[in-house]
Amino acid sequence: MSDAETLKRQAAAQALEYVRSGMKLGLGTGSTARHLVDLLALRVKEGLEVVGVPTSEATRAQAEELGVPLGTLDEHPVLDLCIDGADEIGPDLTLIKGGGGALLREKIVASAAKQMIVIADASKKVEVLGTFPLPIEVVDFGVAAIRRGIDRAARAAGCHGLLTLRRRADGHVFVTDQGHLILDAAYGSIANPTALAAELANVPGVVEHGLFINLANRVILAGAGGVTVIDRA
Repeated sequence: MSDAETLKRQAAAQALEYVRSGMKLGLGTGSTARHLVDLLALRVKEGLEVVGVPTSEATRAQAEELGVPLGTLDEHPVLDLCIDGADEIGPDLTLIKGGGGALLREKIVASAAKQMIVIADASKKVEVLGTFPLPIEVVDFGVAAIRRGIDRAARAAGCHGLLTLRRRADGHVFVTDQGHLILDAAYGSIANPTALAAELANVPGVVEHGLFINLANRVILAGAGGVTVIDRA
């Protein structure tokens, strides 16, 4: 296991210290969340009783294979805890998420949880969001017009950058679990995430964006010096 993966696993292990039997858990998506599901499955085998609500089909498949009991938000509309990774973490625990393409389900699940814990290696903590391209999930109708709308919204919020249609490694267009497309916005710096989020929400055809504001309650960062826990003020 690489050093980066070791750190991710350490953060995931620390997050499990907040999990109790009887909890309904939102299970995140991505490389760090995969470690969480692995470790959670071991706890389940030891007798921990939980129900997981996955944020993607990939997480669902992993959890099912490892024997983690699963449910849906229709069955459990209020979750005790959501644990997920992040692509960037700002000083106020505002996040950029969606690098794995599951931002819509991730945001729905996080919003349904009483608390959200973010797990990451320390490199994901930044002073200003935006170095990681912001994922914006859109419908597959009128993408050129949606792009123009996004550009106008971004300029109104003080952001400028190239929009790139996400593709898979084989060159085919990436399609989310909900059947949508993703435009990755290379803004470089997002000085006012709240303003940008409000502008993007008003663009017809934008389904969701990867700015997670006032959702993370706690961040667990694993670095060379150990594990750090940061709570939102």
